[in-house]
Amino acid sequence: MRKRGRELGLPFAGTPGPHNAITDVAGVEVGQVTLISGEGPLKPGAGPVRTGVTAILPRGRSKAHVPCAAGFYSLNGNGEMTGTVWIEEAGELQTPITITNTHSCGVTRDATIRWLVARGVGTGQDWGLPVAAETYDGDLNDINGFHVTAEHTLAALDGARAGPVAMGSVGGGTGMLTYDFKAGNGSSSRMVEIAGGRHTLGVFVQSNFGRREDFTVLGVPVGRHILDGKLRGREQGSVIAIVATDAPLMAHQLKRLARRVPLGLARTGTVGNNSSGDIFLAFSTANEQAFAQRSGRLHMEALSNADLDLLFMATVEATEEAVIDSMLCAETMVGRDGNTAVALPSEELLALMRRYGRM
Repeated sequence: MRKRGRELGLPFAGTPGPHNAITDVAGVEVGQVTLISGEGPLKPGAGPVRTGVTAILPRGRSKAHVPCAAGFYSLNGNGEMTGTVWIEEAGELQTPITITNTHSCGVTRDATIRWLVARGVGTGQDWGLPVAAETYDGDLNDINGFHVTAEHTLAALDGARAGPVAMGSVGGGTGMLTYDFKAGNGSSSRMVEIAGGRHTLGVFVQSNFGRREDFTVLGVPVGRHILDGKLRGREQGSVIAIVATDAPLMAHQLKRLARRVPLGLARTGTVGNNSSGDIFLAFSTANEQAFAQRSGRLHMEALSNADLDLLFMATVEATEEAVIDSMLCAETMVGRDGNTAVALPSEELLALMRRYGRM
């Protein structure tokens, strides 16, 4: 198993939670189904398959019926995250989140409704608008073979758990690349002291973006030095980021958190290219009792806007680290037509970090 950045000694800023993952926010659960089969020439419908689905349950399966305050932001809209129009209107996330490949996004959305109905999970009305997001994995995967099914999505939702989160080439991130290295899923968290309270913030990314030459690690221009093994040779792909926190925030404040995700991405080198769908959602698990009450006067607690700076910093730091870990945790992968996405070479990375005085 490849080591994460902190295990290698990379000096990321901030204090992570016990798992350094989005699941450090109490109640959040993550489930993943990974689909890898076949090799050789692409035969649409038969493979090779390098894909999957990730499910994030903001309050876990036992409290999936309780909404969360939420906010949404798109830096560049060349991508999809369903359900966000209602989030913008209502300021609530009322369903689990699924993330997969571009051509399976509708499948996971519809399967989430099936999951909610089959388990009697209400959303506060007679309908549901699940959040399903995507990035493109067609460089390695038979994306037009539609291999992600409703059953895979149900399994990811049913299998969601707290605790450590598998990273790299797993779940929806199975076939993804970042800065033309193999990547996929990454996550990180931060603990912060705000207004007399201790709070946790976690970020999860499905990372699939960036031009090799732009890749930067803690200020070091790594991509200018490691130029071998490029598959795409150009900017292509997208990034989905989910920010979770137990800090009590209102919808407009969570939108402000989502708008800080691009600052963390920029630390890794990207400029948000035209072909990249850079789409972000932030939610808070606070005020559970108020959100469980679907009518009448609601009594909620919220931090003041003046107290948000440490959460902004936590979002930026955790986003940066999650992207780097999505790459460090991924092994080299051969996909359709022999297309090869090379892993970020850890030793070469560390040598560069030492050369630039960053370790």
